[in-house]
Amino acid sequence: MNDRSDPEGTGGERDAGAEYERQPVPRRALLGFRSFIGMYAGEHCAGTELMIGPLFVAAGVGAVDLVGGLLLGNLLAVLSWLLLTAPIATRRRLTMYHHLERICGKRLVTLYNLANGVMFCCLAGAMITVSATAAGVLFDVDMPGLNDTMPAGPGWVVAVTLLGLAIALVAAWGYRAVARFANIAAPWMVLVFIAFGLVGLRDFWEQGGTAGLWELAVKRIWPGGDPLPGRVKFTFWHVTFFAWFCNMAMHIGMADLSIFRFARHSWYALASASGMYIGHFLAWIAASILYAHQLFLDPANTDVLPGPMAYRACGAAGLVCVIIAGWTTANPTIYRAGLAFQAIFPGTSRFKVTLATGMVATAAGLFPAIAMKLLDFVMLYGMLIMPMGAVIFVDFWVLPRLGMKREYAFAAGSRWSWPAALAWFGTLAACAWLVLSGGLQIYFVSLPGWFVAALVYLACSRAMQRKEAGAR
Repeated sequence: MNDRSDPEGTGGERDAGAEYERQPVPRRALLGFRSFIGMYAGEHCAGTELMIGPLFVAAGVGAVDLVGGLLLGNLLAVLSWLLLTAPIATRRRLTMYHHLERICGKRLVTLYNLANGVMFCCLAGAMITVSATAAGVLFDVDMPGLNDTMPAGPGWVVAVTLLGLAIALVAAWGYRAVARFANIAAPWMVLVFIAFGLVGLRDFWEQGGTAGLWELAVKRIWPGGDPLPGRVKFTFWHVTFFAWFCNMAMHIGMADLSIFRFARHSWYALASASGMYIGHFLAWIAASILYAHQLFLDPANTDVLPGPMAYRACGAAGLVCVIIAGWTTANPTIYRAGLAFQAIFPGTSRFKVTLATGMVATAAGLFPAIAMKLLDFVMLYGMLIMPMGAVIFVDFWVLPRLGMKREYAFAAGSRWSWPAALAWFGTLAACAWLVLSGGLQIYFVSLPGWFVAALVYLACSRAMQRKEAGAR
């Protein structure tokens, strides 16, 4: 296959459901701006927001730190999609996995795809856990507490399994089905999340005896006191870096090359703002208010259960919102994981691989530890994937400008790229050492890690290509 095989869609797959896993997306299959607004709003105004918002309160964040950190961190996230991910996606129009295979070789990218797919499954599992807390209220099943790690009981297992199967079926139908589902659900979910925040504020005003909105925020909701036991104290910089890097795997890590390969123009990445400022700003704040009110009523009730919180605020509509919100987030996550595993087994049907991936995610969702430690998990995931994003960036933009070949493994017929391997493993080792030694918390280590990965890949690529050119 040459570098730009079938760019105009003159051959190859022609069926309407084609996902173009191993060829550039043809012009006829490109999608409009609205599809990306719906997908990002649906994915990021989601059930996990009802986990993350409360965990900010549990971390003892102050009101000024929370609002300021979310404004800045979400802006940095949007700019990362706009300036790093989308320009490459709309020029190459390959899945992230096939693009990386051409850079790293089949063997190394197989290892990467396995790691990426497993982490995506765990993340989707957390989203299924969130949806199951709503089903738990409907059917009165035992649910996990803040520090629980194992399934809460047979009822919990049944609820997670049925929801996971339904979510996996939608994801298996492909990106168009995912985007269509999100476009339908997103507007209604946004209204319900707004209602969560307004109801929480009303209840505070009725029971808290505080007059002004800002006074309520700084004294009752986010007073900035000590965190709950076992939680890290959050500051402005914790919030900023979390808001920026909680989706690091997708933008700086380049996983959303697979999404924006369908975009007509790279500026469509601005659609990510619909998720960042509706979901990662408005929804996190609304969820924080609900949890702060729960603690205000009963300081001993530290359980972070989106279903019961939503039910107390908005009744049945709140429960439906939690179920659908978890669904719209898990859908594209399982879709991405399915692409990762399908890249390992290219001869296998993507539908079957994605359906099996959904079952793995469902199994992960049975265990609440991922959801209850979601702040740390998404930082760990970003750290794991981030080095390969730096490799893609340097390979695409920097190597040609220095007279080196991009996608060298493909050009040389190699199945293993040592420059990419050293950049990945070396950066992970350095980041892990910094975190474990206490040098940097996991929330901050990935930023310097990206530059380490970029420099290692650049230096090793230069040395390897000079050596092989000299040998010829």
